[in-house]
Amino acid sequence: MYLAYTLFLYPIMTTLKELATLLNVSVSTVSKALNDSPEIGEDTKARVKKLAKELNYQPNRLAQQLKSNASKTIGVIVPNIVNPFFAEALHGIENYASKHQYDIIITLSNESFDKEARAINMLARGSVDGFIIAVARESQITKNSSHFQSILTNQIPLVMFDRVMENVNCAKVVVDDYQSVYKATTQLIDNGRKHVVLFSNIADLSVGKLRSKGYQEAMEAHHLNVAILDLNQEPDIDTHIKNYLQQHPETDAVVSIDHLTGIVALNIAQMLGKKVPQDFEVVGFGFTETQLLVNSQIAVIRQKGEDIGHKTVELLLEQIANKSNVASETVVIPNDFKGAFTG
Repeated sequence: MYLAYTLFLYPIMTTLKELATLLNVSVSTVSKALNDSPEIGEDTKARVKKLAKELNYQPNRLAQQLKSNASKTIGVIVPNIVNPFFAEALHGIENYASKHQYDIIITLSNESFDKEARAINMLARGSVDGFIIAVARESQITKNSSHFQSILTNQIPLVMFDRVMENVNCAKVVVDDYQSVYKATTQLIDNGRKHVVLFSNIADLSVGKLRSKGYQEAMEAHHLNVAILDLNQEPDIDTHIKNYLQQHPETDAVVSIDHLTGIVALNIAQMLGKKVPQDFEVVGFGFTETQLLVNSQIAVIRQKGEDIGHKTVELLLEQIANKSNVASETVVIPNDFKGAFTG
């Protein structure tokens, strides 16, 4: 009774040799059958797989790694997971990697160059087969790419996403930041908005610069005044947005180029008595559930984090399969709008 209970809690692992003995075939035959080798007949494959499933056979991952000289693991470095976009992207990365029998190790840079560099140094010592990285704020601001260059020098595959460094010759997956904001701003203007302001707490990042440029050029194309409120260094975003809207009551639309300030602007505008969306519209970058938080009163530029995550893994696995880190392809994932404008 005790023995049976113990075995139930701690089942004895079935080995290839045990499967081979039970089936009266060689270990080589079992291994080839489990790997769908054309050398093995379909009947034998079916017998082997059936017994392996019944006995809950699990391949020895360490032995496979030693044999293939691969860890079957991907190192993923992101600035944070508080931003819902990175959470969605990580979900996409994990799902796609898992489907291809890869594990992921996630580390956070917390926007620090030093932490990002330390994470790369730690994982590059044989722990991972390649890297997927969204660049830390400090690395982008200082333009220090030495730690990324060390990855490429050591011929480790690297894919950057969302936040990228143009001077690093690696595969990149980005969204159409400039075009999406240009179109959104133009849509607001077409709706009759004359005093459109841009709110941002990411103005110093590559994505922020592209989005700001899209807004600015759309406004200039329609001969309207450009107004940008940079909230990057402000500890109290709510107060600064409230002060701005009180000091500029003519504001009739906001373009938020991050995932937070648009929602804050919407709530404060309503607090100040503005009717949304009749006399005040908001466009913001968001994620799948953004509109659930604001009752669909914000037009959302959805970044498709899951799609971006899938694509980064796809590009990385191609490099791993080709045993190469030389890939400078930049894939642009189009954003889409969720929510109707008034117009």
